[in-house]
Amino acid sequence: MRGELNSAPEAMALEVRGLSKSFGRKVVEGLDLTIHPGEFYALLGPNGVGKTTTLRMIAGLMRPDAGSIKVFGRDVLADPLGAKAIMAWLPDEPLLYDRLSPLEYLAFIAGLWRVDSTLAKTRAEELLETLGLWPYRNERCEGFSRGMKQKTVLAGALIHDPQLLLLDEPFTGLDAASAKLVKTILSRHADAGAAIILTTHILEVAERLATRIGILSGGALLAEGDLPALRALAGLTGGTLEDVFLHLTTA
Repeated sequence: MRGELNSAPEAMALEVRGLSKSFGRKVVEGLDLTIHPGEFYALLGPNGVGKTTTLRMIAGLMRPDAGSIKVFGRDVLADPLGAKAIMAWLPDEPLLYDRLSPLEYLAFIAGLWRVDSTLAKTRAEELLETLGLWPYRNERCEGFSRGMKQKTVLAGALIHDPQLLLLDEPFTGLDAASAKLVKTILSRHADAGAAIILTTHILEVAERLATRIGILSGGALLAEGDLPALRALAGLTGGTLEDVFLHLTTA
């Protein structure tokens, strides 16, 4: 499926140039960002620095005041439908049709993406099994816990096998076992060649999963790199990502 969707196989997964957005004040200002295929990228920063706004603009849900966004060579502003077809957006608050069961919800989402019904059924079963939702496949989502809803929405985001996955605080409400399942399925998705951008306040998660980390401040990148590179930028010889993050953002 990815081979059919990706018309520019050598293109970067994401290229953001000069991205800006204001809401009375500058929230994102001149942001440049490049993500490679197969990369697991963590976008971090204190509250209010533009993380969610950035993801919403990349997803095509919010128009920037300035700048350009390309997803595997597709221009999000000029070709929003083509770009949206190869990515998925998972907001921090799970949005479900509560009267549907997980199987019905996944069938509905797959239909929106025009996924072949046989393929969609196979993928839905695999995702629900992997995420521990199979025993609840025919129950209405209205009775689910926050964590179960979060996993169901994640399954919906993955049903069309997106090449770029945008995740805003995906571990909120998950218990330890569920969080481990989600980490596993996301890592497999990245290993298969998809790019993942993750925002999270759980820095241990970012340290464990991300191949590269960007730290936002004032709507622009303050620092970027793997953990050793960020330590060097912070002037530290060791320490966790939390140590580096606090050093850079509170200096």
